[in-house]
Amino acid sequence: MNAFPSTQPVVIPASAPHTASVIFVHGLGQNTFTWRAMILEGLVPKLPYVEWILPQAPDNPVTYSLGRCRPSWFDIAALPPGDAEFDEPAIAESIALIEGLILAQIHRGVDARRIFLVGFSQGAALSLMVALSTLHDLGGVASLSGWIPPRARDQTLASPNVPILWCHGTADEQIPLAVAENGVAFLRAHVNTTPTLRFRTYAGLGHTISDDEVDDLLAWLVERTS
Repeated sequence: MNAFPSTQPVVIPASAPHTASVIFVHGLGQNTFTWRAMILEGLVPKLPYVEWILPQAPDNPVTYSLGRCRPSWFDIAALPPGDAEFDEPAIAESIALIEGLILAQIHRGVDARRIFLVGFSQGAALSLMVALSTLHDLGGVASLSGWIPPRARDQTLASPNVPILWCHGTADEQIPLAVAENGVAFLRAHVNTTPTLRFRTYAGLGHTISDDEVDDLLAWLVERTS
């Protein structure tokens, strides 16, 4: 048996008529199993009309991990990430993969405005880059402990009106709150999301998620899909 997870996305079908889709993008070193319990137990029962797509990053050498191969959407040398870090070839490839998943949902008849990206950490960074650059009018993007690479901010913002939920722990040492605040400040200055940009912080929370955060994510998804 192969010890490594398949790179094929895991799909959790809707249990009611399928009218919305969420693409959940895991973080560095994680896989589709990492979040499946949280999604299945905390979100799926309350969103029966949603299909969940969990893509799997390929194993690649990661500089931060001393060159060891780990599931990663792009290479990273340090945490917190440096301002100059930007693995452009891998980022472009990962963006194309997520764009392909979005297009597949649209071809199945799902309105782009009912397709959502949710990501954790590196997956949140990727989700934000996709949401800001895609030509599709997405329903929204949720960043859990994420960031926007500074060099990505020089790219053309094709979707300046995408609704954004940004959740972050105040005690996060890998992606410090100041990094999140910097990203949110960029969005407020350069993207027309002020009415639909929500920034939620969680006192004492490190680089992980909490029940309160899951509740906020659920409420946001229910609001935007009802």
